[in-house]
Order: sequence, then C-alpha cells, then structure tokens
Amino acid sequence: MWEHIMAMLPGRAEPPCLSLYQPTHRHHPDNLQDPIRFRNLLKELETSLKQKYAPDEVRRLLQPFGTLAEDRDFWNHTRDGLAVFGAPDGFRVNRLQRPVPELALVADSFHVKPLLRLVQSADRYQVLGLNRREWKLFEGNRDALDEVDPLPSVPRTLVATLGEEKSEPHLTVASYGQGAAGPAMHHGHGSRKDEVDVDAERFFRAADQAVLEHHSKPSGLPLLLAALPEHHHLFRRVSRNPFLLEEALEIHPDDLGLEALRERAWRVIEPRYRARLADHCSEFQRVQAQGRGTDDLAEVARAAAAGRVATLLLEAERQAPGRIDAASGEIVAGQLAHPEIDDLLDDLGEMVLRRNGQVVVIEAAAMPSRTGLAAIYRY
Repeated sequence: MWEHIMAMLPGRAEPPCLSLYQPTHRHHPDNLQDPIRFRNLLKELETSLKQKYAPDEVRRLLQPFGTLAEDRDFWNHTRDGLAVFGAPDGFRVNRLQRPVPELALVADSFHVKPLLRLVQSADRYQVLGLNRREWKLFEGNRDALDEVDPLPSVPRTLVATLGEEKSEPHLTVASYGQGAAGPAMHHGHGSRKDEVDVDAERFFRAADQAVLEHHSKPSGLPLLLAALPEHHHLFRRVSRNPFLLEEALEIHPDDLGLEALRERAWRVIEPRYRARLADHCSEFQRVQAQGRGTDDLAEVARAAAAGRVATLLLEAERQAPGRIDAASGEIVAGQLAHPEIDDLLDDLGEMVLRRNGQVVVIEAAAMPSRTGLAAIYRY
C-alpha cells in the first residue's frame, strides 16, 4: 500500500510539506464552484506558511498551486475529489475517485490518511467487461466506477490480439453416393462456427492473461466478470486469474450506464467488504482482551515506533492534531494551523505502513473503539 501512496506524492518531501484536499464535481454547472473553493484553501495554506516562512518563500511554494487554479481545462475534467501536494522541490496533482473533506495543511510531512482510504483494497474492486470482440476494464469503490485507461502495448480487441493469426475456415469432406449409386458428393461441416469458437477461446485466454499480469497482480483487487451468460463458461474455463470472483454480472457493461454498473457491482462487493471489516473488529476485540491490542493513542504511538503494530484501524473523519517523535513514539499536542503540526492519526498510519504493517481506514460506525483508532500488535 505504501508504494501506491508514494506514487501519488512528489518525489521529495523536504519540509514544508503542503497538502490540499477538496471534493470536486465531474459535470457542469456544479464544477464551476471548484476553482473558487480551491483558491479559498490556498489562502489557508498561505496563512499557515506566513507564521514561519519569508514572503518570497511563501510565494515560491504557492506558485504551482496558483497556476493550477487558473487552468480552465483542468477544472473542466475533474473527478470526485482532488489531492494536491507541494514541497520546495516537488508538486503533484491527483484526481480522485471519491469525494474527500476539504483540508489544507502545512506540516513536516504530507497528510496522507485520505489517500490510505483510497488505495486500500477494503472496498475497491475491478470489473471486466467482455464479449467476443473486445474487453474493457473498470475500477471502482462504493462511490464511483471508472474505466481504466488502456496500456498502449496491451491489445484489447479480437483483431488487435489475433491479427493475421485468426483461424481460417476449414472444410471437412464427407463422400456420399459412391459406387453403383452414382458419382460422389462432397459436403463441408461447421467451418464458420468452428472458426469463431476457436478464435473466441484464444481471445479470452489472451484477455485473461493481460488482465492478470497488468491489472490484477499489481492491484490485488477482486475481479468481477460482466458479460452475457453465454460467455461466462468459456472464459472461466480458460481463466487462470486467482482474483476472479465466483459471483458475476450476466450483462455486458455496454448495456448499462456507468452508474448502473457501479450499483450492480457494489451489491456483489459490499457483503465481502462488510465481512472483512467485521473480521478486523472481531480480531481487535479478541486480542485487546489478551493485552495484544489497544485503542489508547499514546500506547499505540509507542508501539508503532517500536514496529509492534501489525494492523491499525483508523476512523476516516477523526483528527488528533499533534506531532510524534519517530524514535520514541512520544506525542505532543498542537494546532493544525501551525506549519509544523499534522494529524497524529495520519502520522501513525504512515509509521505503521513504513514498518510493513496494515492500515485500514473505515467509517466511524464500523470502528470497534471510540478513540478513532484500534491497533492489533504483532507481539
């Protein structure tokens, strides 16, 4: 997971680190408000920076944010949320698949907790739309579903996949009427159907391999097949994708709108998501009773610094302003408006991930504690 987070951040993270999040809108006229809200968040960054940095440094840090604010084409092609990060030596913009609360922070490190919820696999999934002519892939969560941009090197159509290797019609000859009955008669059997079936199998096999290597393995996400009923048996017979779910949608995505496809897919994925969260909560309650877990912030911070946290559950909207000593895990409270203060829960998530732990960000109603976090220890 941490590798996915790093890919969304600037290459270097020397302080001050500027993090800006806001919900955005895909369509007109709702998206007209987005650049206005963005400029308001820039003012919050500026106010925070002025507490410590010289005017020239503040202007230099905010310059790429200001350029983005004036980019009309960008604001006409947003998704559901936005995450923008800036530092003295880097700037990165991410269009997000789900809305995020407005937030503008300056701190010694980037604020990444909203990204954790986006990249974790708890409620994310992929949908493979398939017919005999082409395949397409979608990726989404409970809130949104979007088609995945194809890699230029990966063919997605029958013609592009097989090219000149498409099967040629063949003739199976049977003879009738030989001997005294007269001259022989010849008849061909099923050449066109055989050709189509052979090509469909080869195409489905190639599609399965491409999805597995370029999408399923890198993401680790469950894969839901969406195809007409007559295509399911053949694809499952040739598929070697361990991420392919037994459940499926017996309709091709072209026969549904994107929102309707998301709704049907989420009805399949949601029970799995709920079961996974329930397992995490039950495990926490079990180990807490044994002294191998806690929901106390100070204790979790010390355990995270020591590399003892195997799984950390974080409440999505909760914040605890302050700083953590990375070596000892000691915490100091503070105010988010200060340019060196971040959210303690955010910093804890980063510490656990850097030590190969698991972080799961979930809504408040599903949390097994009232403190905003719950930790399961390795030992």
